Amino acid sequence: MLRKMGEAVARVARKVNETVESGSDTLELHLEGNYLYRLPNEVSSLQHLKTIDLSRNQFQDFPEQLTTLPALETINLEENEIVDVPVEKLATMPSLRVINLRLNPLSAEVRVIAPPLIKFDMLMSPEDAQARLP
Repeated sequence: MLRKMGEAVARVARKVNETVESGSDTLELHLEGNYLYRLPNEVSSLQHLKTIDLSRNQFQDFPEQLTTLPALETINLEENEIVDVPVEKLATMPSLRVINLRLNPLSAEVRVIAPPLIKFDMLMSPEDAQARLP
């Protein structure tokens, strides 16, 4: 398990560093299924990023550096362990259109607060879906 995690971290670091160093206007970053529980700080420099896929990782906290990316339109955090989401910060993101939080154990507070504050699609599983997961 530790070896897999180490390999995943190395892959992610390489991919993010290559993107940053190339000065590329990368529009998408796919980091799904990499045992991640946090993002490298370099992600904050990807100012042209439009889509990030962080599904099937191990995030327990919402990666808040994403809220500083002005061009970000789509965030996929499906199938992580996120309970709380910075709804107020997400609501101020100018380009955000969709955030996928399905299969996360979101708190009741997020489920109540988010809908009236956001102008984008926030995809969530029904509250009892977590109880049905193996």
